[in-house]
Amino acid sequence: MMKKRVCTAIGSVLVFAIFFSGCSNGTDNENQNHENHENMDHEDTNQKKEGSADMSMMDQKANQNGDQNRLTMDTKNITRVGQDDPVKVAVETSQIIWPASHKGNQPGTVLLGMTNDWKTTLPAVTLVHHPNDGPLLYAEKNSIPEETMNELKRLNPKGSKMNQEIQVILIGDFSDNVRTQLKDEGLKVDTVEGENPADTSAKLDAYYAKVSGNLPQSVIVGSMNTPEYTLPAANWIAHMPEPLLYVGKNNIPTETIDALQKRENKANIYILGPKSAVSASVEKELGQYGEVTRISGKTPEANAIAFAKYKDKSTKFGWGVTDPGHGLTFNRTDNVDAAIASAPFSHMGKHAPMLLLDKEALSEPIHQYLMSLQPTFEDDPTVGPYNHAYVIGSEKTIPFTTQGMIDQMLEITPEDGGGHGGHE
Repeated sequence: MMKKRVCTAIGSVLVFAIFFSGCSNGTDNENQNHENHENMDHEDTNQKKEGSADMSMMDQKANQNGDQNRLTMDTKNITRVGQDDPVKVAVETSQIIWPASHKGNQPGTVLLGMTNDWKTTLPAVTLVHHPNDGPLLYAEKNSIPEETMNELKRLNPKGSKMNQEIQVILIGDFSDNVRTQLKDEGLKVDTVEGENPADTSAKLDAYYAKVSGNLPQSVIVGSMNTPEYTLPAANWIAHMPEPLLYVGKNNIPTETIDALQKRENKANIYILGPKSAVSASVEKELGQYGEVTRISGKTPEANAIAFAKYKDKSTKFGWGVTDPGHGLTFNRTDNVDAAIASAPFSHMGKHAPMLLLDKEALSEPIHQYLMSLQPTFEDDPTVGPYNHAYVIGSEKTIPFTTQGMIDQMLEITPEDGGGHGGHE
């Protein structure tokens, strides 16, 4: 009989504090593999304190001049990647995460994916993780944009010692012209290509296992037909070794079954998305290959929140972000390629899960979730904890007023509800 557990966006949630340090870079990122945080205890028995914010914040009058004459679009608790073009989002994300000023902060291997092919590039960000340790950049089937080539030259990838010194991995069916461009730059290139999205995701799973020497027992299963529900998987698979494997709403591809069977039918299978994306019949069938848990919300926003909150204590799978002191990314559901390119914000730095915005303004579920994360201090705000967010998109897609509200919700506030001036 299938073992099944269900996590929904509605219901009681056990609260645990997560300490994300295993992915962080040291003096030599070749030694930064997942063993450093796979065996960490991500749990903390201390209960969180509720944020001091309330829903009345949503009714504040907006200052329409707030975005005028600004020298920067960053705010105290937010870094904005102010691009909508996925090629530029990928480059700016790369430049923030990998300064490439010294050997210790250069990437090992850069991934090159194609725009307008999210079904291929989404599972590929599992290779962002160590031992490859590099960004996803975008190209076209027959050419590499100037912005991407310039970033490749800036990064000067070292090549992964555990992956035959490969410097660039092509994801998908690129032309020989693209390979020639890369080789003319003196770059060592490899390719992962499948016959279809499910085949590609299974081959990426196998590629990671071969390079790292480890086949993760846990997997995320998501729909290849509903990116708005599968997208949040990107940040987790860039952060940890678990792969993303594809299903249809009512069927499991043979390639996915083969990948699960490699785990001797004892996989920890986490379905991401509601039954409208992955049906109950598929959930039942997956039970043949391991223990199945569904993480879901009724809307894409609620689904992303549910995943950000979720934590499986027994397997250490999931973010468990239910208390202050974390990073977050905010992406629009309608810019899938850009959201995928921002996945490295979970790999280094703040190790941030992905939240999604269905529209320009914050919805009530997002607002309520941020409320629960707002930090407080008793008499000294310098000891934290602090939140930080990355907002992905221009002001046309995520207005500055929305950023300002997020910034306000993330700010540390006095425990007694007074202003910052109250502390000594």
